Amino acid sequence: MEALGIDIGGSGIKGATVDTVAGRLTRERIRIPTPVPSSPAAVAETVKLITEHFSWSGPVGVTYPGVVRDGVIRTAANVDRSWIGVKTSELFGEDVAVLNDADAAGIAEVAFGAGRGHAGVVLMLTFGTGIGSALFTGGRLVPNTEFGHVEIRGKEAEHRASDHAREAHDLSWEKWAVHVEEYLVHMRDLLWPTLIIVGGGVSKKADKFLPLIDLGDTPVVPAVLRNEAGIIGAAMAAVAGHTAPAS
Repeated sequence: MEALGIDIGGSGIKGATVDTVAGRLTRERIRIPTPVPSSPAAVAETVKLITEHFSWSGPVGVTYPGVVRDGVIRTAANVDRSWIGVKTSELFGEDVAVLNDADAAGIAEVAFGAGRGHAGVVLMLTFGTGIGSALFTGGRLVPNTEFGHVEIRGKEAEHRASDHAREAHDLSWEKWAVHVEEYLVHMRDLLWPTLIIVGGGVSKKADKFLPLIDLGDTPVVPAVLRNEAGIIGAAMAAVAGHTAPAS
């Protein structure tokens, strides 16, 4: 079945139509810079523009970079604070599925990418404006984990190891890899996953930093779907006909 997936990020909002059975885009994606300020109304207007770009009237799924529980936005780490408390049905419409962006990416990656067929504990981490996380056990999602906010040496991990932090501090890939490895070791020691998947925009450059990271016998692999995973996962949620599971 085909659905429209829209992925709201801290710097850009991306969308495309998706074949949810094959797990691939059916038309070239469109990307529009995230409005500044990234208020709910401004972002909703951008989502509308993407929907109109595809002349779309079928199922729509939208990701949000924070916690979505029972159809209500609960956090706003990398977007405008006015998002907190917003009811997604009132902003996007009753029929639009809305879920955490990393959860969406993880759903797609477990179904069609690096986590496919993996029955153990899978941790997906998306490195971009912040660090998103999705945790699976036996193929089942534990929603809204937000592991990018754990503290490493007194600072939130995403302030040290996100792709934004790499760019803001002009870190070489080698220096940034040290921060990423420190964070991944911390997450390994907390959760003991049997697989860690690295996603987000930086995943397309995985060859520049993943070979520098060693977690012993815990495999760390790049996302297969790369930065399209959130779009695909959002479309899958739309077809499933529900928002993110309550936690």
